[in-house]
Amino acid sequence: MSKFKDLLLLIGQLNYTWTNTESLLIHMIAGLAGVDKETAIVIFLTLNTPRARMDLVERLAKMQRIEPSCRAEILDATRRLGDEAKLRNKYNHCIYSFDPAGEIALTQSLRIFESRDAIKYGKIEALDETEINRIKSSIASLANINRTFWEITDRYKFPQ
Repeated sequence: MSKFKDLLLLIGQLNYTWTNTESLLIHMIAGLAGVDKETAIVIFLTLNTPRARMDLVERLAKMQRIEPSCRAEILDATRRLGDEAKLRNKYNHCIYSFDPAGEIALTQSLRIFESRDAIKYGKIEALDETEINRIKSSIASLANINRTFWEITDRYKFPQ
């Protein structure tokens, strides 16, 4: 069960890093919409999915009054954040299969894929060292995105 505990710690770190980075969208909302941080928090919390929050930030950034350099930086950061959402969502919405020794061997998606006359569910994927390295890489990428959002906040003097 040692590998399982290590995996749980890694997924916890992935979730913490994601949540901490996603919360920085509050500063993007405040700066782009020209509102105070408290108002931006209310807007952020009213939108109940990360995708909705990123969509709002991207749409605000695309407004003509936004400096082109600011727009480009924000759109790049939100695109990178969206890329990282896929892996985070995978591990938050899956079940784990164990081998006979009790170690995690596979993940199984909790999504249903439906066509006109059939359904498929539970895409199964190996949970090997390559996948562990993908999680570690995602955590590092999220930390970089986090720094980027802080740099944007400072550079464009968004409310902190």
